[in-house]
Amino acid sequence: MQLSTYQRGLVIVLLGVVFLSFDGLLIRLADTDGWTIVFWRGFLMFCVLGAVAASRRRLRLVRLHPVASLGSAMMLGLTSALFVLAVMKASVANVVVILSTAPMFAALLSRLFLGEQVALRTLVAIVLCTFGMSLVFLGKGALGMLEGNLYALAAAAAIGANLTLLRRYPRIDRVSVIAGGGLLSAAIALPLAAPLALDAPRFATLALMGLVQMPLATVLINTATRYLPSTEVALFYLVETALGTLWVWWLLGEQPGVSTLVGGAIVIAVLVLHAWRGLHLERQRLRLYPGIVR
Repeated sequence: MQLSTYQRGLVIVLLGVVFLSFDGLLIRLADTDGWTIVFWRGFLMFCVLGAVAASRRRLRLVRLHPVASLGSAMMLGLTSALFVLAVMKASVANVVVILSTAPMFAALLSRLFLGEQVALRTLVAIVLCTFGMSLVFLGKGALGMLEGNLYALAAAAAIGANLTLLRRYPRIDRVSVIAGGGLLSAAIALPLAAPLALDAPRFATLALMGLVQMPLATVLINTATRYLPSTEVALFYLVETALGTLWVWWLLGEQPGVSTLVGGAIVIAVLVLHAWRGLHLERQRLRLYPGIVR
């Protein structure tokens, strides 16, 4: 069965955020300072993807849009560093719920810079998700995690900016900019990190993160922008809200507060309804135009 463009994008982004959802758990298991984590996961991502990015065809694509490619790499590097710092200063549940504001930033930036109309269902989803996220900032103990919460909010803005940039320049080579983002985050972290002060188990955890989990997740999510609007791709970060919270709660006993659970439940419910509505509209289009596979 041939998938439509919308269905293909849904499959790709869903796989990407499932891989991404293990990020908070692996950061907790690494059990070292934030800057060391930023360095190793960025450097290892560069190592695993840099060789692929060095091919002649991919380098031609980078030269086609050098400024946009650099901008995307910078946003990816910034997101990586901010996420790690957020998890070090706040609960994983708080961080992943706050990341749910990424669609708001993607929608605003897409409207401002791309002139892309935002569907009414997406605007409603953004409002409801923002309400759910606000519960995290107002919950018990949130004041002590304010710094981490703000890091997470800045990471959400960087995610929205990067997805919008990739939507504007669909020919940007995703592998190259992810490798560049890894290198940039490693360079930023190096002066503050202690990369050689790790024992074998901690380094193995970081290797799993930098060589497998993060490259797969980032490539899949960034590739999805070729098939879906950046706002809708950003909405799927909400899957991480549920799964990321679940992993650390189930495996490490890091129990989220009531307000975080309520807020997370709201955004996940909204995501499910939003995706269901998108698929319904896609099926209607295919029934009206059966010869067109978008």
